[in-house]
Amino acid sequence: MDPTKKRVARRSRQLRARKRITGTAAKPRLSVYRSNDHIYAQLIDDVAGHTLAAASSLEPTVTKGTDGKVGVARQVGTAIGERAAQAGITTCVFDRGGNRYAGRVAALADAARETGLEF
Repeated sequence: MDPTKKRVARRSRQLRARKRITGTAAKPRLSVYRSNDHIYAQLIDDVAGHTLAAASSLEPTVTKGTDGKVGVARQVGTAIGERAAQAGITTCVFDRGGNRYAGRVAALADAARETGLEF
C-alpha cells in the first residue's frame, strides 16, 4: 500500500473514533500514539485542551528488556496509570489512535488497567 494512502486511512480511522470519544477533566481521553520505535500515552482534557498526564518510551526509566516493544508498552502503561493516580484520575476513555487493539496498544491498555485506571 502506498504510504500516503496508509496515512490517510489511519487519519480517517482516528477521526471516525474521535467523533464519539471526548475527554473531560473528570473522565479524560487516554490517547495512544504508536510509531515504529516508540509508544506514547497522554491523558487529555479535550474541553480545556490540556494534557493532564503523559508517559512515553523515550523516558530513561523505560528499558527494553527481553519482551521487546510489547514489554516497553507495558512499562509505559504502568507509568501512565501511576501518573493518573497521582493526578486523582480513576476513569478515562480509551483512544487507540487509529491502530488495532492488539500487540503494543493492548499491552499498554492492560498495564494501565492493572495499575487501577478504569476504561
